[in-house]
Amino acid sequence: MNPVSQSESDPHNRKLIIGYGNIDRQDDGVAWHVLDRLLEQLGHPPVDPFEQPVIECSPWLTILYALQLTPEMAEMIAKFDQVCYVDAHTGAIKEPLHVEKLIAENVNSPFTHHLPPAASLYLAQTIVKKQIDGLLVSIQGHEFGFDRSLSPTTSELAEQAIIMIFDWINKKNNLNP
Repeated sequence: MNPVSQSESDPHNRKLIIGYGNIDRQDDGVAWHVLDRLLEQLGHPPVDPFEQPVIECSPWLTILYALQLTPEMAEMIAKFDQVCYVDAHTGAIKEPLHVEKLIAENVNSPFTHHLPPAASLYLAQTIVKKQIDGLLVSIQGHEFGFDRSLSPTTSELAEQAIIMIFDWINKKNNLNP
């Protein structure tokens, strides 16, 4: 697979991929597994996300590992033209692998330091006063015990998500899933 074909010289299409979840709770950490595989396929050496949560893969592609989305991330997100949020869901969403274009909106959260992706995008856009295209890739989790391994079903979905994310990386200005 040729993982990235986009021109490195395109400064107007900076992309950020944020994977968030709890790596210690099996499938809840699927986003971290997806980011690990993306880095591997990009030829990047393995990282310890707790030591190095932000990886600049190229001048136009950055990866961020997070436990959750927080308001403090908005300033970093505001530096990008497109952002892809990757997380796990528990089955409340019908599709096992759910991909949607995000609409930025000010969504209230019952937690002060946790945001849904649409609210995270809204805060970033408020800072820069420009549209930032957002994409959500949500992968259904099946097991949530105390372990860092994925269930077989979620692992298979993660591989499908990686292919979709590479397709998104390689598109210049089209966020259609």
